[in-house]
Amino acid sequence: MAYIYDAVRTPRGKGKPQGALASMKPDELVASLARSISERGAGPLAPDALMLGAVGQVGAQGGNIALVSKFRAELPDSTAAVSINNFCVSGLTAMGQAHAMVESGQADSVLAGGVEMMSRVPFMADKADFYSDATLPTRSRYLLVALAADRLAEDQNIPREALDEAALRSQQRSAAAESTPLVASRININGLDHEECVRVGTSETLAAMEPAFGAAAEHYRDILGREIDHRHTIAHAPPISDGAGLALIGAEGAIDAAPRARIVACAEVGGDPAESLTASFAAMRKVLERSGLSLSDMDRVEFMEAFAVTIVQFMRDYDVSLDRVNVSGGHMAKGHPLGASGAILLSTLLDTLDAAEGRYGLVVAAGASGAGSAMIVERLG
Repeated sequence: MAYIYDAVRTPRGKGKPQGALASMKPDELVASLARSISERGAGPLAPDALMLGAVGQVGAQGGNIALVSKFRAELPDSTAAVSINNFCVSGLTAMGQAHAMVESGQADSVLAGGVEMMSRVPFMADKADFYSDATLPTRSRYLLVALAADRLAEDQNIPREALDEAALRSQQRSAAAESTPLVASRININGLDHEECVRVGTSETLAAMEPAFGAAAEHYRDILGREIDHRHTIAHAPPISDGAGLALIGAEGAIDAAPRARIVACAEVGGDPAESLTASFAAMRKVLERSGLSLSDMDRVEFMEAFAVTIVQFMRDYDVSLDRVNVSGGHMAKGHPLGASGAILLSTLLDTLDAAEGRYGLVVAAGASGAGSAMIVERLG
């Protein structure tokens, strides 16, 4: 069995040069989290590996960011360092890989998580050929996620009003969570002690906002295949942000501390690239099947708000109580530091489970072009 001994996260800073974390390096964020895990009770860290998700692996996040973070955190030379890019599910994928290493006996303990500093490495900064490669089959070509979200909202007949409602709920819950046990595992760093991106609007201000992504459609007209009704505004999209999350995952007794949770099951799924964000649902179904559990068994769920359409579709199509889902707010309010998001969500899940004294928790993440990841944990305590 694999256990989570601790999981911590940074607040999310604005992914702009003036953001509260922008003066730091991504490896400094990871090292700060590693030190926090050590100081919170795990003691000196000597993991067999550091598995780190990051999407933009260039510039400040290039040169094997996991290796650079290993050096910055002063981990032993014997610690292997592996950087992972699985788009926006990278952080959760890294944790799933850590689980597999421990379960298979390849490692006694692994530090795993993700980091993304979009103030230093902007979206699509790697300039991959994939983003513009017209030789691929049309359904497999890269589609800007915002446009995929707009198309999905139209295909699923999800109205603008439902998107506004979800965004407002995310904003309100995020603001209400501050200074509560729901942020117990979030460290204060570089003077930032709150989620910097959160702004709380009203139903009226959200309704007055214009759809934001129609202009980009011209560049993807042949991939979209039709004119679409653009419904997502900036409020329905997660803010560009900086952040990191990290967990210490190990075998029973590998760490001289009591574990917080047991990893019950993990799932990595590839989905229809033309539907982009829907692989999260497939990953969720697979992890529930593997675990022998159902959504009704989950005391808390962290479902990535990869644009408003996904959380609205989840709440509409699945039998789950709103009181158990994203109870401390979500990405639409707090921000989405790409490769870090899955790891941040897992840390958040453990805090919400602790606060509720719940047993089972589920985290679900989605990425562009059909990337999906999910994990179920059992709280111990």
